[in-house]
Amino acid sequence: MAGALLKKGIDQLKSKEFRDYLMSTHFWGPVANWGIPIAAIADTKKPAEIISGKMTIALCFYSAIFMRFAIKVQPRNLLLFSCHLTNETAQIIQGCRLINYEYLGGKEAKKKEEEEASAAAAAVSA
Repeated sequence: MAGALLKKGIDQLKSKEFRDYLMSTHFWGPVANWGIPIAAIADTKKPAEIISGKMTIALCFYSAIFMRFAIKVQPRNLLLFSCHLTNETAQIIQGCRLINYEYLGGKEAKKKEEEEASAAAAAVSA
């Protein structure tokens, strides 16, 4: 049974329809577009003070629009949809980090932490 299933999968990969899909913009467009959500996910490890609120909002709107486009286009482009869903999620996380840093006390907490670290370093060197 597993052998038959594997053979059917390999036959599907060898089909003209699959080769046509691999050579279409329905495949390569989203693959190239994955750079945006990958960068956004990598940025979640960086300090919150470097987040651009305007860019985060722009990318949220961009991904929301293209998620809708990916569903409405015929045939549906689920690869593009998943790319923009991932980016939307990463941008919302970045937006929450920015709000926490700018408006919910994150900036003050970081400043206090830096002052304590500098006071501790001064005490050790004295």
